[in-house]
Amino acid sequence: MNAHEHKSHWSERHPLLRRLPLLVRQDLAAVYSRDLYKWLLIAPVLGILTGLAITAIAYILLNKLWPAVLGQYLHHHWMIVPGLLFGSALAGVIMQFCTPNPDEHSTEEIICSYHEHEGAINVRPFFAKIAAAIASVGFGGSAALEGPSIYGGGALGSWLWTRLHAVYALRRYLRLDARDRRILLICGAAAGMSAVFRAPLTGIVFALEMPYKDDLAHEALVPSLIASVISYGTLSIFLGGAPLFNFASTATYTGRDLGWCALLGLLVGLVAMAFVITFRRVRGFFVQWRIAHWKKLALGGLLTGLCALLFLQLYPGTLVPIGPNYEAVDAILTTHHSTLELLTFSVFKLAATLFTLASGGVSAMFVPLFLTGGALGTAFAQSIVHSPGLEMYAAVGMAAFIAAGYKAPLAAVVFVAEATGGHSFIVPALIGAAVAYAVSGDASASGDQRLHDGAELQAQATP
Repeated sequence: MNAHEHKSHWSERHPLLRRLPLLVRQDLAAVYSRDLYKWLLIAPVLGILTGLAITAIAYILLNKLWPAVLGQYLHHHWMIVPGLLFGSALAGVIMQFCTPNPDEHSTEEIICSYHEHEGAINVRPFFAKIAAAIASVGFGGSAALEGPSIYGGGALGSWLWTRLHAVYALRRYLRLDARDRRILLICGAAAGMSAVFRAPLTGIVFALEMPYKDDLAHEALVPSLIASVISYGTLSIFLGGAPLFNFASTATYTGRDLGWCALLGLLVGLVAMAFVITFRRVRGFFVQWRIAHWKKLALGGLLTGLCALLFLQLYPGTLVPIGPNYEAVDAILTTHHSTLELLTFSVFKLAATLFTLASGGVSAMFVPLFLTGGALGTAFAQSIVHSPGLEMYAAVGMAAFIAAGYKAPLAAVVFVAEATGGHSFIVPALIGAAVAYAVSGDASASGDQRLHDGAELQAQATP
């Protein structure tokens, strides 16, 4: 028997070996049936681009512009009103003369693009909108960096899809289709949120929750995961990766505390519902008001400045209800403030946010809601519960306000855990967020957020 006959005889006794290459190919095809390989190539690129862009924005605002402006405001209170008037008017001029639609920007533009334009974003006014956001926030508008970060990441995702799709070889190799542009839009938004808050899981969950009031954009999960981690890592190289806020998270809680957390969620949910309904009404008024856009923002800046000035007249100090307000979170957590001061701060913070953003300010209200919830939670713990664990109730208030205001309960709880380091508060925060989300109904700060298609069809079919 020659070697060939021996080989044939051996393989016939083991037919599985002949089928093995085919089985391997079939298994690999099943494992990668969702074209995951293309996201392993595209998502890291988007993560790096977004991380670099958000690093630049955060450095300009948090390390340079706002610290200098805040220092002047605290030493010279009279500068607050003209400073906000100037910054808001400047943002209005940029939006009016450098963008096709001055009312289209920030988180709202990303959500609208997802639902209405298949993820397409006009990137020509990209730098103008970023500059307007820096002017809005840097001179004291009651907003923070999540607006330009979500918009910046989403716009870069849409732009990257356009560039790749334009090259036939890449389009064919990566199997890019129209659906992928919406995925990259959400993927970029997640990367932007992850970087600016140094919280990659928060960015993923918030971006997936953002388009819908009652569901997730499931299709963007894997690329968002990849891009968010890389975007966070990119920013961390330059600015560090420590949590933004430092909670004393070693406190424990009892069943009684969980009951109080549910009550706090109920109260915060009602306040959030009233606020977002008011915000949508006032925003609609400003959009319909037929005057120059920069004049609307100038009026909003004037009213925002008056809120800060009046609060400082009542409570002189370093706590002020304007600007990115990261320092205010630490002030509430680490310095004692009376219940009346905290409640007054909450009222002025919401009013300043209303005037800044309803008039057309270029950003979003994630941090203002987060901060207001923290102040309300601390006041609740001091005056009603009389608990020494103020940090826990602050965390619950923060999660509850975000859950109710943005219809993002999962992102709210994850954000509290990641951005504050308060991991021991996850269960109380879940309870408060769930109650606030349920109590606030469908009221949302985002006018473009929708119910999932199935829920909408069911609602339409109900007589």
